[in-house]
Amino acid sequence: MERQKTFENPYLPKPYKVLSFTRESSDSFTIKVDMRINHEPGQFVQVSVPGIGECPISICSDSNKYIELNIREVGNVTNALSKLKKGSVVFVRGPYGNGYPMRSLRGNNILIIGGGCGVAPLRGIIEFVANNREDYEDVNLFLGYRSPADMIFKKETKKWKKDYQVDVSVDKVPHGQSCHDMRVGFITDALKEMHLDKNNRVVFICGPPIMMRYVIEILKNKGFNDKQIFISAERLMYCALGVCCHCMIKGKFTCIDGPVFRYDEVPK
Repeated sequence: MERQKTFENPYLPKPYKVLSFTRESSDSFTIKVDMRINHEPGQFVQVSVPGIGECPISICSDSNKYIELNIREVGNVTNALSKLKKGSVVFVRGPYGNGYPMRSLRGNNILIIGGGCGVAPLRGIIEFVANNREDYEDVNLFLGYRSPADMIFKKETKKWKKDYQVDVSVDKVPHGQSCHDMRVGFITDALKEMHLDKNNRVVFICGPPIMMRYVIEILKNKGFNDKQIFISAERLMYCALGVCCHCMIKGKFTCIDGPVFRYDEVPK
């Protein structure tokens, strides 16, 4: 009798080893996982802890030898993930979603604007540009946090400052602390003050919805059009396959059509 072929379920979470664990802030950490996949900046994976649950996490690296995930502790699953350490096993499936179309945007100047944990998926763009530096022109980064203690990727930011024009701002500084290498104020204030040539430039934005709304308003006042602007939408995603419908935005699924949208394609 001919042996029946078996097919692996591509949507089944698989175990992977944690290669490193880095505490970024009091409620944020980054893990490196030995998951070897091809992916685009802005895509995400579903990370699960057996017996507790699953959650979507954006990939914040650019490599086909591993993935890095920056995770904020906001619930049962992410709190359980915060207990991981080097050598631990974590379950992951993916990648999913629509990422930033970096290859079709070659030859442009790059403007990256991130707020808080929204800097994490943008880190994948920064690494992609570094790995393909000859394909892009000038790179400007605007990164905003609530306070110096909330800043993520501190070591990476020092390196970015050597390679790109970087403006880091914090909403406030605790009494008695100094903040020599950061601007105190909202990221939108820094953006207003900066002279930005809209020609041959694309913009990538990720952060709290209110921040993105004001940033887009500022950019439009500076002459940018919707086709130059790309955002990463935030919606609660459960299945990542367009089945549960929890992440639908007026007929589009964030998990399939997004999370990255060119601004003229955002459902309004």
